[in-house]
Amino acid sequence: MKAVIDRSGCIGCGLCPTLCPEVFAMAEDGLAQVIAPEVPAEAEAAAQEAQHNCPVSVITVE
Repeated sequence: MKAVIDRSGCIGCGLCPTLCPEVFAMAEDGLAQVIAPEVPAEAEAAAQEAQHNCPVSVITVE
């Protein structure tokens, strides 16, 4: 399973690293970034939750 963020649409709300810190983090520019492109098995549910709850729908987990 892989995670991707379209950073051009990110608003920097911080929800994804709150829900799944194993995969997402906030970058120095204030936008979210993927820190683990290959989602660890134990973080798959949390990564999918971050995708479904992203207010601007810029996260893809597949």
